Amino acid sequence: MTVPALPLGLLRDRLGEARSRTLELVAPLSDSDVTRQHNPLMSPIVWDLGHIAHFEEVWLLENIAGAGSGAEGLRGIYDAFRHPRATRDRLPLPDRATCLAYLADVRRAVLRRMDRIDPRADTPLLRGAYVFNMVLQHEYQHNETILQTLQLMEGKPYAGIGGKPYAGLGGNWCGVGQGNEPQADDMVHFPGGDVFVGTDDRSQAYDNERPRTRLRVEPFRIDRHPVDNGAFMDFIAAGGYRTDAHWSKAGLAWRAGERAEAPLFWFRRDGVWWTRAMGGEVPVDPALPVCHVSWYEADAFARRAGKRLPTEAEWEVAASWDPVRERAVLYPWGDEPATPTHANLDAVRSGPARPGSHPGNVSPLGCYGMIGDVWEWTASRFLPYPGFQAFPYREYSEVFFGDEYRVLRGGSWATRPGAIRNTFRNWDFPQRRQIFSGFRCASDAKS
Repeated sequence: MTVPALPLGLLRDRLGEARSRTLELVAPLSDSDVTRQHNPLMSPIVWDLGHIAHFEEVWLLENIAGAGSGAEGLRGIYDAFRHPRATRDRLPLPDRATCLAYLADVRRAVLRRMDRIDPRADTPLLRGAYVFNMVLQHEYQHNETILQTLQLMEGKPYAGIGGKPYAGLGGNWCGVGQGNEPQADDMVHFPGGDVFVGTDDRSQAYDNERPRTRLRVEPFRIDRHPVDNGAFMDFIAAGGYRTDAHWSKAGLAWRAGERAEAPLFWFRRDGVWWTRAMGGEVPVDPALPVCHVSWYEADAFARRAGKRLPTEAEWEVAASWDPVRERAVLYPWGDEPATPTHANLDAVRSGPARPGSHPGNVSPLGCYGMIGDVWEWTASRFLPYPGFQAFPYREYSEVFFGDEYRVLRGGSWATRPGAIRNTFRNWDFPQRRQIFSGFRCASDAKS
């Protein structure tokens, strides 16, 4: 068997670009911003920085080169399983300068050792550059985690890249822009049939995306667009938060405990809904996809509408299945890798965009915006596909399988392009709202 050569030059460039983004995100922040825990749901940002370095050290030095960087004394505090987020502010965390030095030291060691790697090494970690892609995606995901933390930070707007008031890397505060308004009850129909979900890819896909699985999906309908703020305002105005019939038993308990009356960060000012976005305050734009809602809120909205949340299989079919070619594509627009041109990704805006802002972001079935803008809650619990095998470590997926977590799909405006695809499975507790989460609805349909 011929093993494709590792593209070491390309990997060096991608590692450098990922690190540049991480450093750009934290550059405008004060030392206090970086070291303080802004919310118990999130780590102090200085922990994220050290964890990025630690993960790279473990996988690109110890596991493929057999040597550390000399920073082993810092390792224990970056074990995410020993130290839950809510307790990380009690750890003896290094200061900003120490963490930045740790990042730089590990990267220098990695770059030195890359020249010693056999570019055709046929090992599970190196085949297809898997371990490098895993480390890249890990840093990409922490870029989004840092933006979640900044969204929770109160007191001042995030200064943004280059010290300018944050409007995303490409401008457009909160994603306001041109687009097409969705029509009422605008849904796409899938007639049912045998389809494939998941993937057998072992160069980029995580273990929970594998193996590629054939299954029967019954006929269903799904919203062409994510639910927007205007529709959610109508839900609120109609007493959606006060009508117990719309809520599951667990949802009622969450609503009461949270005293929820609107999406997170929304508030009323002079009879108008406003939202706080990256420390700034703006009126809620009715045309934008609703964001920062829990699974319980999404479920209650769908119930009131006489619909439901899609299963993750239905979501993936709507995003990827090409009925003409009878195969799944990697992204809604085809197999070409994601870029901010294709979809609202990579923090080019500071929030969701209006429907139609990326006219090419449409799936073969006709669903818009399934990649980018907001993570979309599904009805599904986070469970393994038949034939699942943990790789390269159980703690990435296997220990989370069960009824506690719900699956989200599609990425958000803050997701880096290299960390999203139609098969990517995110998961979180149904009560979580600090994530950039929205949803679209589905319903059963006759064939």
